[in-house]
Amino acid sequence: MLIDPATVLADMIEAARRAGTLTLAHFHRRESLEIGIKGPGDFVSIADEESETLIRDYLLTRYPDWSLIGEEFPPVEGVDASYRFLVDPIDGTTNFLSGLDYTITIALRKAGETICGLVYNPVTDEMFTARKGHGAYLNGRRLTMRDSADIGQMVVGTGLPTPNLTMHAGAYARLDAIRAPIGAVRVLGSAANCCAFVACGRFTGYFEQTGFVDTAAGILLVEEAGGIVTDWWGRGPEFFEKSGLLIVANRGTHAFLLEHLSRIQTPAQ
Repeated sequence: MLIDPATVLADMIEAARRAGTLTLAHFHRRESLEIGIKGPGDFVSIADEESETLIRDYLLTRYPDWSLIGEEFPPVEGVDASYRFLVDPIDGTTNFLSGLDYTITIALRKAGETICGLVYNPVTDEMFTARKGHGAYLNGRRLTMRDSADIGQMVVGTGLPTPNLTMHAGAYARLDAIRAPIGAVRVLGSAANCCAFVACGRFTGYFEQTGFVDTAAGILLVEEAGGIVTDWWGRGPEFFEKSGLLIVANRGTHAFLLEHLSRIQTPAQ
């Protein structure tokens, strides 16, 4: 079967827009719903599950032999395991519940390589898209990252752990190591959106320990916009795709983060 990544990406965009409409309906009703009995997590999970179901059904109806990994349901293993969708139906569930920006992200992998992906912010209607070798775009406008070695102008995104600090050993030490000399540190609450912000130049860099389903599309966005993606010791996808220890940045910010983050923790093997 001859596959045109541009056609598949168009289907992914349509699925994300439909999921955006669905999740926004929940998003705008969040304050009027009675959440107390089951708790906020259950409210978010309903929107999460409905969003993933919509995306899964839309894409696998068109590509029934392919596989799909989401965050809400068990993986779907298709006949053709070389093609696999990665779906995060709501990246930033706390943001979603609090009335802040969240994202929907979908990536397509072929034989272990991301060939196209998107990050969609339904609140702002910003659609970030990328195809391997064909650039990164925001609402159809091509993105080209600007480089800067001026440490005082660097704006770095990250995330801070709250429920389980043991999963993020040294998080506050890393933050302390970088925060003083740079222009600003920002926490968006969505790993996918942080990657998109790097790709379009709102951030000069981003680092975190996070899931690959959340960031696969965002990593491609940054690479196609001219940025650098490694783990915290400068190593490639064979490491960061497994560990989730990620730096995405322009060249100057990458060098700065690599120098400072590598001091805090022993490299994961």
